[in-house]
Amino acid sequence: MKIKPAYIIATVISILIIVWFIYGSLIRKKEPKTIAKTNTSQSEAVAPSVEVLAIRSEIHESFIELHGRSEAVKEVAVKAETSGIVVKTPVREGRVVKRGTVLCLQDVDARQAMLDQASALLRTRELEYKASQTLVEKGFRSPTQALGAAAALDGARASVKRAEIELGNVVTRAPFGGIFETQIAEIGDYLSPGEPCGLLVDLDPLIITGEATEKQIGRIKVGSTTEVKLATGQTVTGKVRLIQSRANPATRTFRIEIAVPNASGALKAGVSARLRLPAGAQKAHLIPSSILALDEDGRVGVKYINQDKRVQFSTVDTLDETSDGLWVTGLPDDISIIVKGQDYVAVGIVIRTQYDVQMQGGN
Repeated sequence: MKIKPAYIIATVISILIIVWFIYGSLIRKKEPKTIAKTNTSQSEAVAPSVEVLAIRSEIHESFIELHGRSEAVKEVAVKAETSGIVVKTPVREGRVVKRGTVLCLQDVDARQAMLDQASALLRTRELEYKASQTLVEKGFRSPTQALGAAAALDGARASVKRAEIELGNVVTRAPFGGIFETQIAEIGDYLSPGEPCGLLVDLDPLIITGEATEKQIGRIKVGSTTEVKLATGQTVTGKVRLIQSRANPATRTFRIEIAVPNASGALKAGVSARLRLPAGAQKAHLIPSSILALDEDGRVGVKYINQDKRVQFSTVDTLDETSDGLWVTGLPDDISIIVKGQDYVAVGIVIRTQYDVQMQGGN
């Protein structure tokens, strides 16, 4: 029997439809596994990769750097002790003077006459006392009357001493050796007691002052040698001579004074300075300054990975800054810090290390 072409075509189409459904069913069964593999592959592809540096703590001699200025160890306005007109100013400004050098001389006026009068009265009282003693010895005068003559003699001596002091006060002298910085009183000026003749400064030693914070003050010791760099380009050394025991209420800082020898007078007062004070040795890590980061509370620290390859954060305190990096405290002795890619990883996630660097600073 001859089969009609229409039946053959219908049969072929039916077979193709059956095959299509069977093939689609098989594809759907395999899709979950394929998707799972794809997701796994994608997860591995986007896993963060960073560079870490394994470091170990070292004993580091730390320093504290402060900004300050130079000052004179003494600065005094030398004042007149009596009233009178200035008749002589023998020292020029800027000259180095010794203790006792005459800075201003006032008019003697009647002071010399007062001294002469007191001296004459003293001679009279001395004669009266001697005569009284003779009369007492011969029995012509009582001892009580002799005591009155002795009292008068003591009074005359006191008057002479007072007149001598008053006459000497017309000379204003340097109370210590130093530089006569400023001539305040000129010839012809009338000075009353307490008015200044001139300004005298002592620059040996030169004092360098700075302000230390509450955290720094406990690490600074009196007597420690300090390096000072002046704005003039000079570098000198001195010793800490004073640490104030009371903080400035406005700034909560403590005044530090460094004494620098200056016998030649080459160092000047009022110059900006940078102080480098030793602050003791302690365990610290040397890290690149570029890896510092902030946590959610704004604290400064570094990111590192623990043994489980998870990112952790630790705050640090900076001890010293060098050309090689920062010396900091606050980290475990042995640590793997993230030195590249730390800005793209969050605390707590697991990461892959691109390559590890051999531990430095230890065996």
